Amino acid sequence: MDEFVIDGGRRLRGTTRINGSKNAGLPILIATLLTDDPCIIDNVPRLRDIRTTVRLLETLGKKVVWSKKKVTITHAKQLSTHAPYDIVKQMRASILVAGPLLARFNKVRVSLPGGCAIGLRPVDIHVVGLEAMGAKSTTTEGDIVLNGQLKPSKVKFRFPSVGATENIMMAAAAIEGKTVITNAAREPEIEDLADFLNSLGARVTGAGSSKITVEGKQKLHGAKHKVIADRIETGTLLLAVAAAGGDVILKDARTEHLTALIKALKKAGAKITPTKNGLRVQASGRPKAVSVTTEPHPGFPTDVQAPYMAYMSIAKGEARIREAIFERRFLHAAELARMGARVAVSGDAAFITGVENLSGAAVMASDIRAGAGLIVAALAAKGRTVIGRVYHIDRGYEQIEKVLRKLGANIRRLR
Repeated sequence: MDEFVIDGGRRLRGTTRINGSKNAGLPILIATLLTDDPCIIDNVPRLRDIRTTVRLLETLGKKVVWSKKKVTITHAKQLSTHAPYDIVKQMRASILVAGPLLARFNKVRVSLPGGCAIGLRPVDIHVVGLEAMGAKSTTTEGDIVLNGQLKPSKVKFRFPSVGATENIMMAAAAIEGKTVITNAAREPEIEDLADFLNSLGARVTGAGSSKITVEGKQKLHGAKHKVIADRIETGTLLLAVAAAGGDVILKDARTEHLTALIKALKKAGAKITPTKNGLRVQASGRPKAVSVTTEPHPGFPTDVQAPYMAYMSIAKGEARIREAIFERRFLHAAELARMGARVAVSGDAAFITGVENLSGAAVMASDIRAGAGLIVAALAAKGRTVIGRVYHIDRGYEQIEKVLRKLGANIRRLR
């Protein structure tokens, strides 16, 4: 398996462009199941999870042509309504095919999903939402089976789940009438999906708020769309520069997508300023300790919690990180401890007492964002760090070693 070898202690300088968002690109690609017409999706990152999504679309009956950052999706044959285990086990987002296929064909069978080992991450919120629209569900042989003709409805989530919000939006887009979603997720990726659904011919309003209205159409048409920049990649690079020190411009980064993280970084001592088409981050010296709690957007993103913990590991003072979104999302704490970090985990909280320097060590990524956190720590550390299981990192970051090397980091991939 591939490894990253990082010799820390180098300041980062230069300019880089943020890649397209994985978390926006995945549901948008899946939303092409709503139409038989061609769709062209631009700014799609070449990531493992995106490649898995392409395989899933092809298995279901779509033809997919990938050219650089552009993906063209056309109708190849009668769509299947069964998402098989051999693909679904690789990626939790596969559950998103349930809404589009059920809306179009009144039936769908999806294997229970895999993906990152971060707590329970239940799919029942998706199922309850589809049941509110008229579906009947059963579980058989490890698959979720949904049947029934969906009707426009009022759907209220017990928790603002991003995936469930996307699933109901897509299902509602393909049925005549008005569906109202309350306690909806408010993430920028939801807004990007809404823009794509509107370009297909649906009418989605309220995306970005907790109440989304979808006026669907039975027949949707093809469209072109450009995926937004990845705010989690942006956040990871902001933290990498803040931890290692330096001066970097991040093109296409958007302040409004990361207000809570940027506020914490500024409190800690980093200087972050908007540019004409992005953000500039400047940092030097040890940060101040700043406590945070992960929350649904627009709160502090859970997906930058691990890189932020790495950053706080070298802070002056003690910081508390409360993880309020997922269970067991502190697996990286033990790996950071191997590098000299002082982290005490108690329930849903981690207490980090900053040290002056981290030391390079052999560590392993347990999931995408934990791996990103280890990269941030390694860039700030003295000595050499070897990160194993980088296939996790490849699921969420497009050739991050090349991005960082361009900015001056001493990082290479060993195959």
